[in-house]
Amino acid sequence: MKTSIRNVYLLPYVVWIGIFVVAPILLIVYYSFFDIEGKWTLSNYKMFFTPIYLKMAASSVWYALLVTLFSLLIAYPAAYALTKTKHKQLWLLFLILPTWVNLLLKVYAFLGIFGTYGLANAILAAVGIGAKQILFTDFSFVFVSVYIFIPFMLLPIFNALEELNPSLVDAARDLGASAWTTFRRVVFPLTLDGVKAGCQAVFIPSLSLFMITRLIAGNRVITLGTAIEEHFLVTQNWGMGSTIAVFLIIAMAAVVAVTGNRKRG
Repeated sequence: MKTSIRNVYLLPYVVWIGIFVVAPILLIVYYSFFDIEGKWTLSNYKMFFTPIYLKMAASSVWYALLVTLFSLLIAYPAAYALTKTKHKQLWLLFLILPTWVNLLLKVYAFLGIFGTYGLANAILAAVGIGAKQILFTDFSFVFVSVYIFIPFMLLPIFNALEELNPSLVDAARDLGASAWTTFRRVVFPLTLDGVKAGCQAVFIPSLSLFMITRLIAGNRVITLGTAIEEHFLVTQNWGMGSTIAVFLIIAMAAVVAVTGNRKRG
């Protein structure tokens, strides 16, 4: 009886997943076998393994790794410091608030900040360095991407640190471990699940960025997300765009499999 009731409650969830997750993926796979003229073909998959698309794939992975690494290096100390503050929930709210702002608005804000007459160049001029070309560079792309994704890295790490039993840290210090040894041997391993969750939340969407590459990097950074947008909206080659999306889905599934929790028998 309880099992049947549970299945009834699961039905809306299964329907939702089927319509909005499984069906779109199947459509993408289906369209990947058609060329721009609507004829069935495998040429899209052959085309993906040409140097131009392999270079895009390597570039996407490289920039996603950079964004994930810098987000982790900033978010972990911030989350750790946050757990030691008095009003940590309030400070956490302030750090998460930027995620409530539309992504396009945040990107346009950085267009003004990093522009020729923006705040960043005004500060550089004030300290005697002079105006620099900040927009349309790798630096601006990585900087803006890290800013956008930091909350998604910070929140799971903060939750993992909050769940950490403080008596374990005290025991390590009582046994003579230094602060660094305690962090390396106790704190970090016990919060690794939060780090993995944060890396998933940052690395996976970073693989398919396209709007930031357009507006902030000025198409100097070319990723698979940019190629998908180009094929769907400009060249109208939905088959090639779907093929690239298929490989992105495979890459994302591989990341989840590698960083996911493994249950030990």
